[in-house]
Amino acid sequence: MRMRELEEKTGVDREVIRILLRKGLLPEPNRLARNQAEYDESHVRAITVVRELQKGSRLTLDQIKELLDGRSVDGGAGAVTYQHLEELLAIRFGLDGTRLVPLSAISQRNSMAPRDAAAFNRMGMVDLVDGEDEPRLSLTDARLVEIWAQIRELGFVEEAGFPPENIAFYLQAAEEVAAREAEVFLKGSAGRINEENAATMLQGALPLMLDFFGLLRLKAFMRNIHEAVDGSDQT
Repeated sequence: MRMRELEEKTGVDREVIRILLRKGLLPEPNRLARNQAEYDESHVRAITVVRELQKGSRLTLDQIKELLDGRSVDGGAGAVTYQHLEELLAIRFGLDGTRLVPLSAISQRNSMAPRDAAAFNRMGMVDLVDGEDEPRLSLTDARLVEIWAQIRELGFVEEAGFPPENIAFYLQAAEEVAAREAEVFLKGSAGRINEENAATMLQGALPLMLDFFGLLRLKAFMRNIHEAVDGSDQT
């Protein structure tokens, strides 16, 4: 498709599209001539993802670029933001996977990153990939290591009895919940919702589902803590 059709499909002006191209947020089009380029559905999807990151995650184009380049792991970005970033990387580079963040980039902000990344890798929570020069992580996995660093700052350190291995059970719990969520969604939507509408529903619902589940966990956690404290007081 040509630029005019890309504008019509995305609702985005060509000058904005050119900015996205200059910033490297879109895959390069097929250059037919000096002033003539051909685009495809990957450009439509990439533009859509960028707009979702701007609107849903309140990220600027420069912030998106920094995150994609591994120069920042934004503490305010949620899980769905990183899902969009991983998708954008895959579209941008024509990959099934994603570009990886050097472990040294994370270590500059978190000296314990190598130890934590290795621990999470052993537990199967992250994939620590051997690069030509140093180990690397995906954006999502890098964010997991950064979150654990923030938890450390609150006092959850090895000396107090809180090594990363303490949360190994999270992986199994997450896999079980995700499998059940997928089963319920696929069963409920089968034959009733087309693929495009299903994708739109999930895009909006995933952040809400994460918040919903987080609040249920908080309620259950506080109930268990109160019961444990009350039980110890009675002994």
